[in-house]
Amino acid sequence: MSDDGTPDFSNWSCPLPLADYPTIVMGHGGGGKLGNELVEHLFLPAFRNPALENLGDAAVLDLGSGRLAMSTDSFVVQPLFFPGGSIGELAVNGTVNDLAVSGAEPRYLSASFILEEGFPLSRLAAIVAAMAEAAATAAVRIVTGDTKVVEHGHGDGCYINTAGIGVLRQGILVGPHRAQPGDAVLVSGTIGDHGMAIMSVREGLEFESPIRSDCAALNGLIAEVLEAAGDAVHAMRDPTRGGLASTLNEIAQASGVGIEIDEPSLPVRAEVQSACDLLGLDPVYVANEGKAVFFVAPEAVPAVLGTLRAHPLGRDAARIGQVTAQHKGMLVARTAMGANRVIPTQIGEQLPRIC
Repeated sequence: MSDDGTPDFSNWSCPLPLADYPTIVMGHGGGGKLGNELVEHLFLPAFRNPALENLGDAAVLDLGSGRLAMSTDSFVVQPLFFPGGSIGELAVNGTVNDLAVSGAEPRYLSASFILEEGFPLSRLAAIVAAMAEAAATAAVRIVTGDTKVVEHGHGDGCYINTAGIGVLRQGILVGPHRAQPGDAVLVSGTIGDHGMAIMSVREGLEFESPIRSDCAALNGLIAEVLEAAGDAVHAMRDPTRGGLASTLNEIAQASGVGIEIDEPSLPVRAEVQSACDLLGLDPVYVANEGKAVFFVAPEAVPAVLGTLRAHPLGRDAARIGQVTAQHKGMLVARTAMGANRVIPTQIGEQLPRIC
């Protein structure tokens, strides 16, 4: 502290270098290597505690009388309204899903708005109505919040932060460190829908079948999977920023295992693949907002796939790979040509401002 009580940062230094970036760049928010370095070398050393060190989608808090999960997320998507949803649904469903893939039953949310001076009240009303409908659909309550307004030109319309609390289910222990060799890797549906819905609007792309975001609350679907398979489900994640590839790399590194996927088995809509081809993107790196990845013991695969495919949000569920003791910490894909390729975590992000 300086003499006047203000923090003194003159001798401050980051515990480890952040890839030689002296300032924040867009890639720090993209779910790739830059964002991971920011967490590992800056935030985690500063805030270190057992609940944070798990680095899951939600923190697990043991209160003695029971266990809670807590998560928070901020939403800066542009445009605010897109095919299949808006920033309102996204803000509710994103936090609900983070709680659900942590094995919790989501209960309560907070909602904080940062609004730009001059933002039309009618658009805010539409966003709030979408949030209310999404909360009702997910059976959660928005119980507290906050509003701030910044000067015109400083806020890009509307940003939203939501935090959520859920109750952990008895007997269920899932987490990024629990994937085991032999586990099957399942995905609940087609990948890349949300990111390409955003990009199709930004780039003015039109297809015979319009691309719609997959934005949805997955807590009901996940509850049915856990009811069917219980502790045979070892890990779950929702592959949002950085897409499926980043999520699988994170699990491989956290669990100290290798993950092998079969590229032809990846479910990708034809229009999404076409959009990716036009823009030079790989769908495994494109964000999703209504899909979950499951790491499941082999004997439970039929029950989990059957449960997923019987649910409206899991009709296109597929088994895409398996966990192996080889090439620990790496994601490897078997291509249609029979070759193997390593799929790394990207440094930054392909698509900024998609959530």
